[in-house]
This record gives sequence, C-alpha cells and structure tokens, in this order.
Amino acid sequence: MSHVSTTGPELDVPKLPLSALAPWAFFFALLASLAVFFVGAEQGAFSLFSGTAVHEWVHDGRHLLGYPCH
Repeated sequence: MSHVSTTGPELDVPKLPLSALAPWAFFFALLASLAVFFVGAEQGAFSLFSGTAVHEWVHDGRHLLGYPCH
C-alpha cells in the first residue's frame, strides 16, 4: 500500500504592509460612500433614474440611514 502525503507544497504568502493597503482602503471606502449617497439621494436633486422604482426599492434603507424622503 502506498503512502499519500496530505501536505501540499508550502506557499509563500507575501506580507502586505498597512501603509500599502491604506490608500486602497480609502479609495474603496470613498466609492462605497458615493454609492450610498447616490442611492440615498435618488428621486431627489441628484436623481439618476426617472420614475419612483428605485425610491421604492430602497425606501426602508433610506429611513434606516437617516435620509428623509417624504
């Protein structure tokens, strides 16, 4: 009976310093904030879509985030 090794090759995972990660984290946080703003402001001054469909889909989330919509 042959013996099969269950251990695979060792992987060398590079270490990423926080200073290299911080600008990307800030960039994606900014994009996420802009997305939340435009969805929250939908049907308002910065309306991206006509009609009320988007407003109705995100209605409760708007109230949860503190956006007035009435």
